[in-house]
Amino acid sequence: MIHPIMDRNRKWMPGFGAVLLILLSHKTSALEVPLDPKVLEGLPQPPTITLQSPKDYIFDPRENIVIHCEAKGKPHPSFSWTRNGTHFDVEKDSKVLVKPGSGTLVIDISGEKAEAYEGTYQCTAHNEHGTAVSNNIVIRQSRSPLWSKERNEPIVVQMGVSLVLQCRPPAGLPPPVIFWMDNNFQRLPLDKRVSQALNGDLYFSNVLPEDSRPDYICYARFPHTQTIQQKQPISVTVLNKSPMGERRPGFMTPLGITSTQMVLRGETLELECIADGLPTPEMSWQKDGGELPSSRMSFHNFKKTLKISDVNEADAGDYRCTATNSLGTAHHIIKVTVKAAPFWVSAPRNLILAPNETGILTCRVSGEPKPKISWFVNGIPLENAPVDHSRKVDGDTVILSNVQSGSSAVYQCNASNEFGYLMANAFVNVLAEAPRVLTPPNRVYQVITNNPALLHCASFGSPIPTITWFKDSQTSIKNGDPFVIHENGTLEIHVAQPLNSGKYTCIATNNLGIKENHVYLEVKEPTRILKQPEYKVVQKGMSAVFECKVKHDPSLVPTMTWLKDDGELPDDERFDVDTDSLTIKDVTDGDEGTYTCIMNTTLDQDSASAMLTVVEKPDPPTDLELTDQTERSVQLTWIPGDEHNSPTQKFLIQYEDLLHQPGVWINLTEVAGTSTTAQLNLSPHVYYSFRVLAVNHVGYSQPSQPSSQYRTNPAAPDENPSDVQGVGAEPGNLVISWTPLTGFQSNGPNLEYKVQWRQKDVDNEWSSETVANVSQFVVSGTPTYVPYEIKVQAVNYYGSGPEPEVVIGYSGEDLPLSAPESVQVMVHNSTLAEVHWEPVSFPSVRGKLQGYKVYYHRERGLHETEGETEQQEQVLTFSGNRSEGRLPGLQPYSLYNLSIRVLNSKGEGPPSPSKTFETPEGVPGPPSFLNVINPSLDSLTLEWGPPMNNNGRLAGYTLKYQPVNNTNELGPVKVMTFLANETTTTLGNLNSSMLYKFYLSAKTIKGSGPIITEEALTVMDTARTQPTVETGKGPTEPPHPTSPTTQSPHPPFHKAPPVGPVFGKVNASLSEDGAVISWDYFGHHKNVYVEYIVENSKEDWKKELVNGSHSHMIKGLKPGTSYRVRVVARDPADLTVHSTDEVSVLVPAVPSRQVDIATQGWFIGLMCAIALLILVLLIVCFIKRNKGGKYPVKEKEDAHQDPEIQPMKEDDGTFGEYSDTEDHKPLKGSRTPSNGTVRRDESDDSLVDYGEGGDGQFNEDGSFIGQYSGKKEKDTHEGNESSEAPSPVNAMNSFV
Repeated sequence: MIHPIMDRNRKWMPGFGAVLLILLSHKTSALEVPLDPKVLEGLPQPPTITLQSPKDYIFDPRENIVIHCEAKGKPHPSFSWTRNGTHFDVEKDSKVLVKPGSGTLVIDISGEKAEAYEGTYQCTAHNEHGTAVSNNIVIRQSRSPLWSKERNEPIVVQMGVSLVLQCRPPAGLPPPVIFWMDNNFQRLPLDKRVSQALNGDLYFSNVLPEDSRPDYICYARFPHTQTIQQKQPISVTVLNKSPMGERRPGFMTPLGITSTQMVLRGETLELECIADGLPTPEMSWQKDGGELPSSRMSFHNFKKTLKISDVNEADAGDYRCTATNSLGTAHHIIKVTVKAAPFWVSAPRNLILAPNETGILTCRVSGEPKPKISWFVNGIPLENAPVDHSRKVDGDTVILSNVQSGSSAVYQCNASNEFGYLMANAFVNVLAEAPRVLTPPNRVYQVITNNPALLHCASFGSPIPTITWFKDSQTSIKNGDPFVIHENGTLEIHVAQPLNSGKYTCIATNNLGIKENHVYLEVKEPTRILKQPEYKVVQKGMSAVFECKVKHDPSLVPTMTWLKDDGELPDDERFDVDTDSLTIKDVTDGDEGTYTCIMNTTLDQDSASAMLTVVEKPDPPTDLELTDQTERSVQLTWIPGDEHNSPTQKFLIQYEDLLHQPGVWINLTEVAGTSTTAQLNLSPHVYYSFRVLAVNHVGYSQPSQPSSQYRTNPAAPDENPSDVQGVGAEPGNLVISWTPLTGFQSNGPNLEYKVQWRQKDVDNEWSSETVANVSQFVVSGTPTYVPYEIKVQAVNYYGSGPEPEVVIGYSGEDLPLSAPESVQVMVHNSTLAEVHWEPVSFPSVRGKLQGYKVYYHRERGLHETEGETEQQEQVLTFSGNRSEGRLPGLQPYSLYNLSIRVLNSKGEGPPSPSKTFETPEGVPGPPSFLNVINPSLDSLTLEWGPPMNNNGRLAGYTLKYQPVNNTNELGPVKVMTFLANETTTTLGNLNSSMLYKFYLSAKTIKGSGPIITEEALTVMDTARTQPTVETGKGPTEPPHPTSPTTQSPHPPFHKAPPVGPVFGKVNASLSEDGAVISWDYFGHHKNVYVEYIVENSKEDWKKELVNGSHSHMIKGLKPGTSYRVRVVARDPADLTVHSTDEVSVLVPAVPSRQVDIATQGWFIGLMCAIALLILVLLIVCFIKRNKGGKYPVKEKEDAHQDPEIQPMKEDDGTFGEYSDTEDHKPLKGSRTPSNGTVRRDESDDSLVDYGEGGDGQFNEDGSFIGQYSGKKEKDTHEGNESSEAPSPVNAMNSFV
């Protein structure tokens, strides 16, 4: 037999065999030789039987006899055999072959008598370290003897008696399988009345006439030889002459009240009870004093046989079988005893001992009766073996003390009783070996966080090595949470955490040496599904998307798998698997199911599931049927179609009127989705056909097939025409109209309308007329606009409709006859008047009063001569019966004329007598223009025009102005007044190079009107005029136009936030050392650069950092070269780059004679040149003022609003800050050009293109207003424009 080698905990150790440690004393130890070939190599080992044939071997005489015997050992063992207790010399028998490398015998029995090789065989495996022996193997030939010749007498029995047909097959080896058949090889039917006993006999509890037959044949099949033998047929005849009556049950087998049965432990217990009786008894089983083992028991043969598998000692006892029919009960008790062949409690195990160690072999067995134990060493009984004082035998135990090298041997334990025996080999191998670590070095273990980790340290050595562990080659690991060191050396971490990752070292030590090994632990993050797929309800033909978003350890390679109903996804291109989703396109009914996403890594997985339900429109109802038919109703029933997973919400029933509207289906009614019937109300004279549509959440089904046609009989109308009206189309008539009935509403043929009318409160009798196929009737000769009572009734061939309702109508209207009288006008102010009149009498209206119309127009202004102007007539309508109304929007200081007419639905009546009235004076309009001309260093001249509308007698003008400096600060406001005939003034004592803003308004005795504004610069001071600087051609924007609005003055010089551009003016001048660039700067950017480049050069801009300064000198410029210069602001936190306009700087060439001037009088020459340039500038300003470039004022104009709308401070009465938070917002108070048009981002306050032949727009006097801002984006319509500041150099260039 094969005996597995166990480790010291009786567990298999991974990678090599197991090691057993038996604790006999403090020196007792045992070790198993590992199965690793590298370890086995060179280690001596006694023989171990690894394969042998079963103890009882029945062979087929048609095949060779194969008796197995294989063993291992070092050196490889030799084999010998005994037969029937004596040596079997296999070499002398030519029919016997031994397989190479083993002791297995192959006996060729062809042509020989197989009986010659029957017997008891035993195999012996031997090498220099001991001898192992096999079990005794009993070899027997299988036999299938023939049935003995016998003649079976026919059996004749009366109906109802019991009967047994005996089989009694010949004894075979092994026993045969029994079954009953007839001559046609058909198995005889078995039931609770007819059954086959365990011994093969056929039992009839009671016979019936149909049991008569001549061919009851018992067959025996012998398994090994696969042969079948048959018994001679038995004839049975059942007579019905004197049938036996009903009787109580009785037992046919076993006989008597009780019987006994013995069974061996581990085998199957078969208990059988067969009873006779009429009627056929029912069988039942129970165990007296206990329960039947339900997990190991089963009933067979119609509960006549009870089988209990794997019998143990607890199955002994009394088993009661009970037979029951309607006449009584019978019992039989089977007393069961359980015996046991020997079985292992603890078989002896191989021992590997080091010299001077002590070991123990135990052979613990059990059985009933108790087995006898015998010990052998190398196949020899211990009592016959050489004396060994280190060996002591104590019953089932052999103690080996202080073993020495060379004392290896194989011990055999034999345990036997009357029911069998057990025999086991166990070797004792005395070895002295230094430690070896069998776990591969540098193995990497990977586990998921919070899972256990097992780090192996499989070792071998004799004595058994001691295992110690270290982490990261430093920390010694002791037993205790979270670490456990198992006896086989494995280190276990119960709940691994990321901090447990690292390098681990195990050291194996015994008295012969030390060995270490390194392994590594990686603790990974778990795989988790963060977004699980969700339950989907999808319409057929649409797409379904299941999301499955997963988080996993980044070092692990994940694999996403999708399953449908725990199987693979269909092989269909409609299923699209993405990284974290599954899309099912064009969903079908077959796609319904549960979809599971599984995320696998090499260490773990996570999964989530969701269901997909496919819905679609319901199938149409079927089998429409009409029942309970009456004149005005019918019941419709139907069978609903498939709902397709979406419950039906309702059914819609439609009808077709085949008589009046064939082909048109009309909704009739709706019923709940749970209904399958509907009671339908019908109309007369209709040929009905019905159909039904089902509605669910998805939509409407297709219509059902139409029902059979159902016709209703004609009847009188149920209703009259609707929407009956009476309206006069013209004076003297009354038009009566109605909405006709449909054919469906007519209820019968020959539909007509009976029209009736009479004058209200005048006529007693009704006038009537019957018409057909029309929807109106005209009554002529009626008085003007009087009320009539009207009714229209439906009539058909079968009668009249219900009594119609009376409707009030009016005959035709005519124009009003009279005009309003007593017209009076009350003037409230210069723009509003109120008119009163006396309403006309109602009869004179001759119709429905709509209201009154007031016609009025302005004849002239009061300051104008008669007939000088006349404006278009205006009309105001006052609805209803009014007697007054207001006239808004009048023009002050004007003469108006008005008249009033009454209004009805037909038209207007005659006008009332004309009435005139005057409006008082009001405030004037804004001055028509304001221009600034003749700017100089300290003065500016202003001219303006009178208002377009004086709105009274003009009293004069008010002018306000204030300076605006370069830092967005406003100076104090000065106020001047002028007479009505004054339209020009010159302002002196102004600051040079200063921007001024002007506010002008006209006034009457009623006050000042709206203001207009203008801005202008005084001429630059010579200190700021440079002879070699030319304004660049960068893009600019003109000031924005604003609407005239009165504004409040500003306080003197309060800081305004720099919401406009960050740069103001930029100037350039030349010195001996270079070009000096200066600029106005309002920004907060940290990095400001002066950049320059040679004119028309393609090189990159050169730049010099100038943070915190407003001027910079560029040195090293080449004489005679023109440069483009700009100032740029950049901020790392802001991607926007702010830049000034480019200016051109011409560095003059230096002739040799200038060297003399410079060295002798350069300062005088420079001053003369400056004076000359100033003179030229003055000439240009006065003569060519219409050709200047734009001053840089745009952004400052954007940043400054009209001072008259600024709030005043409460503490000192000064004005608020001057600012504008919108870059493109027009200045309030500025005016539009004289032609009334305003271009986007453009105003006539600024000058356009400078140069000969320019066609830009100017103010009426040709003056211009300069800009005071840096570069801004140019509007698209100004793409070709350029602007240049008026410098002396420009002025000189204009003469060249």
